[in-house]
Amino acid sequence: MSSPRQLEMRRPDLDGLPPLEAPEGVALRSYLPGDEAHWARIMNDSIGEGWTAERCRVELIERAEFRAEGCFFATVDGVPQGTATAWVKAGLAPETGYVHMVGVSPSCRGRGLGRLVSLAALHWFREHGFRRALLHTDDWRLPALGVYFQLGFEPVLFDAEHARRWEVVRSHLAARRARYEDRAGEGE
Repeated sequence: MSSPRQLEMRRPDLDGLPPLEAPEGVALRSYLPGDEAHWARIMNDSIGEGWTAERCRVELIERAEFRAEGCFFATVDGVPQGTATAWVKAGLAPETGYVHMVGVSPSCRGRGLGRLVSLAALHWFREHGFRRALLHTDDWRLPALGVYFQLGFEPVLFDAEHARRWEVVRSHLAARRARYEDRAGEGE
């Protein structure tokens, strides 16, 4: 049985992006040669297994879609812990950028790194003449989905199955928000 088609989200325009502000203790930088091992570690911890420095080099860096200055890392104590890439993908609608390979190391989740690197990719697109952005993601990546909604991405509905899946995602996100608000209220 094949896995379900990934969910798609679009940000219809790149106007009104929030400013790029790194959380305290976090720095933002672009790709540097040798980052492949860091990238592989982050991917293995956030997206799926089997990433190696060599696989990152072949499947990402050596691809025509890759731009070193559009590949972002959020670092903590100088070590990359989050990443997102502004991918220039052929076959998309004109002036549409593709946010690719967003991931954050488990030890740094909840600190705003995913938001920072995703927002950096959106700023890169706008600065390079792109007018909109899209991405693909999975239902189970609830923290990432929450960030994408906060950054102005909207679900793309392909069929009834996607409509149902988005209903489930929204329900899970609402439950997560309610739990967070309950915990925050207990501290008062």
